[in-house]
Amino acid sequence: MPNTKSAERRLRNSTRRHLHNQSIKSRLKTLEKAYLALVTAGNRNEASAALRTVAAAFDKAAKSGVLHPNNASRKKSRLSLRLTRIK
Repeated sequence: MPNTKSAERRLRNSTRRHLHNQSIKSRLKTLEKAYLALVTAGNRNEASAALRTVAAAFDKAAKSGVLHPNNASRKKSRLSLRLTRIK
């Protein structure tokens, strides 16, 4: 339990930020899974469009501080590599 008013406020804010960040990360995972399903199925055109959506979402999460920029860059790189491996 927080002992001061400022600690109470920090607890409220951190709880709110945690929930917000959690929902963004959940959306990223959902988009990533949908993209990987398209890649696995071999739908190159649809997967290419989905990659743009996923990459934009990762960029936005990195910009807002939910993910570290290097983390977002690494994930985007690995996802695009999966697309280039489709024959």
